[in-house]
Amino acid sequence: MSKILWKGLLVSPAVLAASLVVSSASLAEQPLEIAATTPVNKLQLAGAATETAKPDTEALTADSVSLASPQTIETIDNTSAIESIAPVAQQSQEPANTVAAADLITTEPVAAAAVAEPNSTVLGANTSEAKPATDSTRAVALQPEQISQSTAPKATSPALPNALEQINQYSAEGTDSENAAAQVTSVSQLSDVRPTDWAFQALQSLVERYGCIAGYPDGTFRGNRAMTRYEFAAGLNACLDKVNELIRGGSRGLATKEDLASVQKLQEEFAAELATLRGRVDALEARTAELEANQFSTTTKLNGEVIFALTGIARGEDAKGRDADKTTAFGSRVRLNFDTSFTGKDLLRTRLQVLNLGSFSTNNTKTAEGELRFNAGPFGTASNTVGLDALFYQFPLGKSTTVILEANAGAADDFTNTVNPYFDGDGGSGALSNFGTRNPIYYLTAGTGIALRHQFGDKLELSLGYLAGNAANPTRGNGLFNGSYGGLAQLTFKPTSSMTLGLTYLNSYNFVTGTGSNASNFPSRLGYFRLGDGTVPVSSNSYGLEASWKVNRGLAVGGWAGYTNQRILSNLATPTGSVQRGDQKIWNWAVTLAFPDLLKEGNVAGFLVGMEPRVTSSTNRKLPEDKDTSLHIEGFYQFKLSDNISITPGLIWLTAPDHNKNNSDLLIGVVRTTFTF
Repeated sequence: MSKILWKGLLVSPAVLAASLVVSSASLAEQPLEIAATTPVNKLQLAGAATETAKPDTEALTADSVSLASPQTIETIDNTSAIESIAPVAQQSQEPANTVAAADLITTEPVAAAAVAEPNSTVLGANTSEAKPATDSTRAVALQPEQISQSTAPKATSPALPNALEQINQYSAEGTDSENAAAQVTSVSQLSDVRPTDWAFQALQSLVERYGCIAGYPDGTFRGNRAMTRYEFAAGLNACLDKVNELIRGGSRGLATKEDLASVQKLQEEFAAELATLRGRVDALEARTAELEANQFSTTTKLNGEVIFALTGIARGEDAKGRDADKTTAFGSRVRLNFDTSFTGKDLLRTRLQVLNLGSFSTNNTKTAEGELRFNAGPFGTASNTVGLDALFYQFPLGKSTTVILEANAGAADDFTNTVNPYFDGDGGSGALSNFGTRNPIYYLTAGTGIALRHQFGDKLELSLGYLAGNAANPTRGNGLFNGSYGGLAQLTFKPTSSMTLGLTYLNSYNFVTGTGSNASNFPSRLGYFRLGDGTVPVSSNSYGLEASWKVNRGLAVGGWAGYTNQRILSNLATPTGSVQRGDQKIWNWAVTLAFPDLLKEGNVAGFLVGMEPRVTSSTNRKLPEDKDTSLHIEGFYQFKLSDNISITPGLIWLTAPDHNKNNSDLLIGVVRTTFTF
């Protein structure tokens, strides 16, 4: 009280005498109205030259000057204090610091002023000790420029609410508590927050240490959804309230005045650096905005593969016993994949493909044996025409099942594990030949259809698929169910992390493998046997066993065996003979050996020895079985120049081409360069 009186000596004697007459008890018993036209002399703020130089939190303490008169006791409203802090700081450098009381008096009376108890404590909004605001205080809060009434200050009067607390009080006016976000005190109260979430520790600190994060009324945080500007304002306001509480707590809080002074000093010391960083951030934001405005797509990524291949036949005879053409060829294959994801877990792939490397089976060897994986394909022709290749969409169905919808050029490796690591790179990496890439029975299905993969834990997987070769053709004998098709089922078993086993079954209609002898590719090779160009319907049941074992970091062994029982379903009469109903038994096998990271990390050396599909028995005299056995021996070394470029030289050696020992061995050389991006 004595401190207030000493400061009162700086004001006019008349006002000081009036303030001593009015007691706090009388003010508590009868609220007084503010006189709108009472003349007030200019009052000088006590200690303005020194008090205003202190931090804002110190300027709003109990020692702040309150004005009393016999009729009114005026105090500056807290929102007005926010605007007056900066001017007062500027005035502190002048000799005289005066504030006109008349400027602080509203021209309209307040309907009902709040009168506090003599020993009442004023606390900030949303603090643990805060009391609900009365209707009278709301009336004052709705008009920030007015002067509120209060009891005469005492020596033990607590600090006035600071600016941030008053803003929070205003924002809380009229808020429906039922619609407000529920405040949480522990991160465990948020039902959708898990310790494995990447921001769990930050969220835990904000909730449990600072207490400025609120959840939704249903107990969720919804961390993956975007917040509104209202939610941002509410969260920021709560955090600022907590910061203010820590500041007011002094040594009891986490931040002291000395800490704030140190921070302010650091800000001043590194002002130039902060300005530089701010400029860089602004520049990055501008560049990011430009990139977002001109980007290809927010959901689609482009990746591609380009193959340059130098190929040629060094020696040997074709399937008819004539010298194979030894012309050296240079060609390419280009694939552009547009991978789109709409949910982050699905994939829509659209592939454009161009290839111009002709096939050996058409022009040189006259047999599908030794055909390359990245050229025009067995008995195919190449061109530089851009075409739509693979087009499929896959999406998860539950936690363990993936569904794949194949719209064009689907293949078995899109939905099943071919169990041939280091060799099955679909022509871009690994083996050079069709046969070396995977078990040939996988080629008995292709086209358009549906497939799924289901995981039974970490060790067992089931793959199912149905693909039709001419699904888009609405003519008779074609379509999704009336034309060629292939249905696949496979169990993939992984007893250990280094071993994989596959059991495969395929039922197909009018499909061939595109590997092995001409007889094994019946009926597509009727012309080779001088039976014309007619078509003969055939169906087949195929069974495969695949295995792969990574012995250690530098050695992996594997292989497969495949059996196909192919049946001719109708007779075919031709000018040169007839094809009768009958069965063919076709076998193939291979053993693989891979040396990953040989000489350099990322390099792979691979060797393969096997027998391409061979007809071991036939009930049709026009299509006899293959009398001899041809071995397919292949070796390659994939050298990684960089993350995006690799060079793979390799050799393919065919003994007794077309499973005919009368034909001399074929030797095919390849140098493949693959670019990925």
